[in-house]
Amino acid sequence: MKRQYLGFSGFLLALVLLGISGSPAAAEDMVPKSQAQIMLSFAPLVKKAAPAVVNIYTKKTVTENSRTIFDDPFFKRFFGGNFGPQHQRQRIQNALGSGVIVDPKGIIVTNFHVVNGADEITVALHDRREFDARVMVEDERTDLAVLKIDVDGEDLPHLQFADSDRLEIGDLVIAIGNPFGVGQTVTSGIISALDRSAGVSNDIQSFIQTDAAINPGNSGGALLTMDGKLAGINSAIFSKSGGSLGIGFAIPANMVKAVLTNGLATGKVIRPWLGAAGQAVTSDVAEGLGLEKPGGILVNKIYPGSAAAEAGLRVGDVVISVEKKDVYDPEALLFRISSGSLGKSVHLGVVRNGKPLTLTVKLQAAPETPARNITTLKGREPLSGAVIGNLSPAHALDLGMSAFATGVVVTDTVKGSVAERYGIRPRDILYMINGEKITNVKEAVKALADANGSWEIAIRRNGRTLSFKVTL
Repeated sequence: MKRQYLGFSGFLLALVLLGISGSPAAAEDMVPKSQAQIMLSFAPLVKKAAPAVVNIYTKKTVTENSRTIFDDPFFKRFFGGNFGPQHQRQRIQNALGSGVIVDPKGIIVTNFHVVNGADEITVALHDRREFDARVMVEDERTDLAVLKIDVDGEDLPHLQFADSDRLEIGDLVIAIGNPFGVGQTVTSGIISALDRSAGVSNDIQSFIQTDAAINPGNSGGALLTMDGKLAGINSAIFSKSGGSLGIGFAIPANMVKAVLTNGLATGKVIRPWLGAAGQAVTSDVAEGLGLEKPGGILVNKIYPGSAAAEAGLRVGDVVISVEKKDVYDPEALLFRISSGSLGKSVHLGVVRNGKPLTLTVKLQAAPETPARNITTLKGREPLSGAVIGNLSPAHALDLGMSAFATGVVVTDTVKGSVAERYGIRPRDILYMINGEKITNVKEAVKALADANGSWEIAIRRNGRTLSFKVTL
């Protein structure tokens, strides 16, 4: 069906006349022709949607070092940084954000960074009632969290999800949130861009960009379409001052819906994984492959037994689309696959040897093989206090590493431990101990125990191999 477009005033007039309940039978591009048209309002839309957007207040106890006279640079210069008594104190850190009710029984979606580490979470409804909230799902990789409040069977106002794949640049949108804690605020704008990277370190590199004013405190609030549905969850801003510069980002509704459905069903977000990796097809690569134009992902790795392998994807194939949506880089391919549903199938548009074809991929989770076998190393050895585990695709993805990484990884170090003092860091991969290559936790534990007081350890960090010798 051909999509219809309305001018600003024409769209608003239709909303008023229809009560935001449907689409006009016919439409044409218009500009305001009278003062009456200019005075048309978003009020009917806001009145309907605003009660489903909530304010979120959090409290977290943090420990910090208190300053004394011994912190003065004069004392540190002559006596060193550890001179004098060390004092710590605890204080309550308050934070605020926004959230969206997506289920009438009190299910709320917000940003992970709004509630991360909170000891207390309070949700304030549009009618000023306040409820204690508990976290049902946390997903740092998408910066999303799902909360639940108990409302004794009452049905709360809620928002339905829009199909974010149908959004287009230039569509009108409204942002609702609690900027700077001043109270619920409504701003309007357009979709400035789609599939944007906001420069944040999570799996969502396919944000909706909008010029609707978004400021600190808007995080977790609603980005609405003109039919009152949830286009996305406001998440980040691009700003040097902390205020809105007209560049805000929202997590697309389809990803939000996938995290919500998956997380509530399992208690943990387990997202689909293709099992293939590759590089973006640039102009030079396209010319070398004989392609008409750049675009897509040139596959250079396929994990055995993965969804990609079972679908018949090959090294050297170029993936150009998922469900007829173009993908131009690995981040876009990751987003399209991750926002799908486990067990369902998607269609990949592929170019193989210059010829197009379609592959059907049944989405599955990243495998947990080998088992993680999380172990804290102890005893008189240089890695004492390091927490290690076997790498599988699922474990690697949880740590923010390449799913194709293998071996034994450091997941954490005990504060003040020997391993920490030797500079061992999370995500270091134990590569070799006393000349023996390490492939699993059991081998690492044995090699450390058999060292007889002298260790030569090699680790891999960010693609580099580092080694050191220790005698105890």
